[in-house]
Amino acid sequence: MITLQEALKKDKNELQEICADIRKKVAASDLNAYVGELTQKEEQGIPILVKDNINIKDEPLTCASRILKGYIAPYDATAIINLRKHGCIPFGRANMDEFAMGSTTESSCYGKTLNPVAKNRVPGGSSGGSAAAVAGGIAIAALGSDTGGSIRQPASFCGCVGLKPTYGRISRYGLVAYASSLDQIGPITQNVSDAAILLDMLSGYDTKDSTSANLPPTECFKNINPNRKQTIAVLPDFLKDASQEIQQAYTETISILEKQGHRIIEKTMLDTAYHISAYYIICTAEASANLSRFDGIRYGNRIDSDDLKELYIQTRTQGFGEEVKRRILLGSFVLSSGYYDAYYLKAQQVRSLIKQQFNSIFSDTDLILSPISPTLPPMFGATSSPLEMYLGDIYTISVNLAGLPAISLPTSQKEGIPVGMQLIGKAFDEQSVLDGALSLENALK
Repeated sequence: MITLQEALKKDKNELQEICADIRKKVAASDLNAYVGELTQKEEQGIPILVKDNINIKDEPLTCASRILKGYIAPYDATAIINLRKHGCIPFGRANMDEFAMGSTTESSCYGKTLNPVAKNRVPGGSSGGSAAAVAGGIAIAALGSDTGGSIRQPASFCGCVGLKPTYGRISRYGLVAYASSLDQIGPITQNVSDAAILLDMLSGYDTKDSTSANLPPTECFKNINPNRKQTIAVLPDFLKDASQEIQQAYTETISILEKQGHRIIEKTMLDTAYHISAYYIICTAEASANLSRFDGIRYGNRIDSDDLKELYIQTRTQGFGEEVKRRILLGSFVLSSGYYDAYYLKAQQVRSLIKQQFNSIFSDTDLILSPISPTLPPMFGATSSPLEMYLGDIYTISVNLAGLPAISLPTSQKEGIPVGMQLIGKAFDEQSVLDGALSLENALK
C-alpha cells in the first residue's frame, strides 16, 4: 500500500485510481476491518479510513452497536474538517469494539475483525478495524480513538504504528464519548513519518471543544529529527506481569536504543494493579454518564412500548451488548450514594499520584519506554473472563490517566507475531516522542 507521504505527491487522477483500488481490495478482503459500505460521495483527495465513533456528516454512525443502527451523523467532527482542509477525505468506516469498550474488536455488532498477521488471533481493540485495515494493506492510514490504549494496542498486535496524542491536542468534538477525560483521537499508520503528518493535519485549538488546548497545530513532520539523542527511562519493575516473549522484546529494544546513542536509565513506577483499578473505576463511571443519552428517545433504534420505563429498559436491553451493559453497571455502582467516596474519589486520588510520578520521572528524562501488552495477541475465544481482558491494558492505561502522548511501533517478532513497544513523552511534547520513534524505526530497517 502506498504511504501517506507518497500519496501527498499524487495528482487528482492518481488519487481516484487509488480510491478505486482500495474499493477492490476491501471487497476482496476477509478481515472485516470495514463495516457498512465505503463512502460513495464524489470527493477527491487522499482516502483515510475513519473509526465508527467519529462523526462524518450525512454518513452512518453506529459505534458498532445495535442501538445506533440507522443513525446518520448530522455534522462533521473537527478531525474530519481538518482532514479535508489538508486534501484528505474520510473513506469508509472501521470496525471497532462496541462504543470503544473492549480490547479485541469482538464485541462489535458487525462481527469480529481478523488480524491480518495471524487470523486466529485478535487484532486488538477497540480500534481493531483501523489497525487491521492499515496492516492488511487496504487503507493508507486510519483514524482511531484511544481511551486506555485503543490505538496503541491494536497497532502493536497488527504490526503498524499508532500515535496517542496529548489529551487536548486534537479536538474531541464529534467523537462519541466513552470516557470524556480519557478519550483522544489519533492516527494509525504504516510508519512514524505518516503518523507525524496526520498529527500535524489533525491538531490545533477548537472553540467547540472545552477540553481543547489553546495551542497552534503541530509542525512535527518538518521538524522530525531521528538523530537527536535522548534520555530514555526504562521500567524493569513493570515486567513482572509480562510474558517471556514480551520481556525478551523489551530487552532487545533497550539494546537497540543504546546502540542508537540514547542514554538509558532505570526508574520505578506505582504498581500496575493501582493503575488498572483507578482506570476502570474512572472510565466506567464516565461511561455510565455518557451512555445515558442512548435511551431510545433521541438517538438510533427504539423498541416501542406504551410504558416509558419499559421503552427505556427494552431499548437498552436489546440495543447494548454485554460488555457495554457490564461497564454501565460498574460505573453506576461506583457513582452511587455510599460508594462514591470509597471508589470514585479514591480512584481520582490515585490518578493524581500517577501524574505526579510521571512528572518526577520526566524531571531528568525525555521519554519512557514501556511494553504495550503483557502478552502476545491472544487467540480468539482464549480470554476466559472480562477481568482477564481488562488486565491486558496494564501498560497503556496510565498514559491516558496522565493525559500524555505515546506512540506504539513494532520492534520485533515472536512466533511470527509482531511485538510493539511504546515511547511515552511529556505533555504536548509529541516532537520528542516522534523523534525517538523514528530513530528506533530507522534502526530496525
